[in-house]
Amino acid sequence: VQVQESGPGLVKPSQTVSLTCTVSGGSITTDYHYWSWLRQPPGKGLEWIGYIAYSGSTYYNPSLKSRTSISRDTSNNQFSLQLRTVTPEDTAVYYCAGGPFTSKWYNRASYDYWGQGTQVTVSS
Repeated sequence: VQVQESGPGLVKPSQTVSLTCTVSGGSITTDYHYWSWLRQPPGKGLEWIGYIAYSGSTYYNPSLKSRTSISRDTSNNQFSLQLRTVTPEDTAVYYCAGGPFTSKWYNRASYDYWGQGTQVTVSS
């Protein structure tokens, strides 16, 4: 299974970042698989943003919940992230990842599938 992020690299403050993760070699509806978005700001650690489960249910990092939506397109085997009202502090490399349920969503080692990451820069 491979996962690949796509989306715009530059976004202006107050706008919405929209990223898509395309999954190949497996289905996003496979039982007990969870599909996450994470990010790593420059010079900082990995931050988990949220997931969408095989069932379609979602769960978000409480610190980002008010600005985050994760959805899916099962016909194209993709899941997407929308992060609203961005600021320069949202500048980061954004990753999509997948794997079984874990108590350590923030830990890269918890995931079976990991994308190469896409740089998102928030700047006017």
